[in-house]
This record gives sequence, structure tokens and C-alpha cells, in this order.
Amino acid sequence: MKRIALVGCGRISKRHMEAITATPGVEIAYVCDKKEERARAAAEQLKIPYVTDYRELKGKGLDVISVLTPSGLHPRHVSNIAELTDAPYIVCEKPLSLTLREAYEVYRRVEKAGKTLLPVFQNRYNPLVREIKSLIDSGRLGKLYQFVCNVLWNRNDDYYSIDWHGTREFDGGVMYTQASHYVDMVHFFFGELAFSRGLGGSLRNLETQDTVSAVLQFRNGTVGTINATVSVYRSNFMTEFTLIAEKGTIRLSGTNLNQIDFWDVEGVEKPDMDFKLDHQYGKGHNTLYEYIASGRWEMFPSREDVLSGIRLMEMISY
Repeated sequence: MKRIALVGCGRISKRHMEAITATPGVEIAYVCDKKEERARAAAEQLKIPYVTDYRELKGKGLDVISVLTPSGLHPRHVSNIAELTDAPYIVCEKPLSLTLREAYEVYRRVEKAGKTLLPVFQNRYNPLVREIKSLIDSGRLGKLYQFVCNVLWNRNDDYYSIDWHGTREFDGGVMYTQASHYVDMVHFFFGELAFSRGLGGSLRNLETQDTVSAVLQFRNGTVGTINATVSVYRSNFMTEFTLIAEKGTIRLSGTNLNQIDFWDVEGVEKPDMDFKLDHQYGKGHNTLYEYIASGRWEMFPSREDVLSGIRLMEMISY
């Protein structure tokens, strides 16, 4: 049984709690949050101990510490936890950092401490995304021509009333905090970016961008667009991804790319792989903790892969 501590008991921690609780071979041993009332509430729900300082997690017999704090704090928290605790593996929610420079420094400190970083890229574990990746890698789609990726969500004023949301220092904007898993997905599919041009801004007077449209060209020749917003009226509208290739056209949509809207691939019948969700995060967190339970560390993105993805994000966002 692998023992896990969660550092940060905010919005995303609930998804991690659900995923760990549903996965044999892992358990939540501690929770940590600097706001004691939040740490206590999570601990009472799970019937486990809590701390308010992650340094107190040293010596607790932990295998994994999952960092679920505000985005801009990830570099500091991951690095400090690597150096100041004895858990050998550190999970970090997206994004690892808001700049490439910070990401290099995180890896330097984590590796110097002899620890292993496990970044969260749950869309890579979406079964429909993995099916497309398999078709790409096998060459069955032939040359990849074009893609369209839309992340059309709502984050209302209550969401942005939380102290760090929408700030340049801790949030990073729609591409980093909401659409980052979809940016990673196109990086997962197409590889290194050659050129990008992004336009957007804050339509709601935030410090960060709440709406972005970007045109991208990858080194393999694939071109496409990513449109991301958190300004949809009332509630999340959809996510969608369309791929146009030499030997096929595929369109996914739904809450988290969980349904096939169109499938026309040479020699490959449409798979019966649609699935239902009651949240926006997909199935990836469950798969992530299944890999941790079974010690399949090789299933996590490599250092080079993660740094390449952050470089892509910077090219789109700045």
C-alpha cells in the first residue's frame, strides 16, 4: 500500500481524493493546508491526520506527496518538498510552472535531492486520446494535416473572488490554469512546436488572459488552432478536438473529450469507447494513481517531454 499526502486542500484536491479512494493499492495518509480550517475539514472527511506545514510530513512514512496548491506556487512547493521531506515521489498538478526558467530550476532541485517528479497530465490517459495517439504513432492516419481544439468554459465571478485566481503571479491565465491539459494533448500528438501566434487578453479586467486564440505550426508540418476561454455564459459549454489527416478525420467533444462525434479512418471502424462524466476532469487522475499503485513510473512524462511542453506554452502565451 503506497501512502500519499495531499498538500493543498482546495478545488482540485477533491478530484485527487476521489481518484485515490477509488484506487486499490494507494491511500491518503495525511493532508496539509496552511489554512487550518480547510486542512481540518479534509482530514475529518477522510478520518486521517492533518498538518499545516509540509515540513511536518518528513518522517511520516510517505511514498508520494501530491502538490495541489495554486499554480504559481508549484515550483517553490515542489522544490522545497523534494529537499525537506523524505517522500521519494512528488506529484505536481498542472502547470508545473508558469515559466520555462522555473521549470528547469524545479527539475534541478528535485533531481539533486534524489527524488522523482510525477507531473499530472491526465488527458494523456483519456482512452479516446490514447486511441488517437496509437493511430498517429502507428502511421495509420498517414500525414497529419490540421487540427482544431476548442476549450469553451465558464469561470464565474465567484471563482475569481478566490484570492489567487486570475492573478499574474499565481494563476497564469486560461492557457495555464484551464486549457493546459489540452495544450499538452496537442504537444503529445504532434511534438515540437515550430511557430505560434496567439491573440487574446482579459475581457473581464483580470490580471491574466481569460480568452486566447492561437495558431500553431509543428515541426512535423501539422497546423492548427487552439481557442480557449472561461467567459462562456452561465456554465461550461464544451471541449472539442478535430483532426484532419491523410487517411482519416476524427472529431471528439463532450465535457472532457469523452465522446466521438465523427470518425472516418481508413481501415479502422469507429471504436465503442464513449464514456460519461459527472465532472470536467476526465478519467485521467484515476489512471495516474493506478500507475502509482503498481509502480509504473515509466508511464509519466519525461523531463524532456515536460520542458518541451512548457516551452510550447510560453510560445503561445507571451
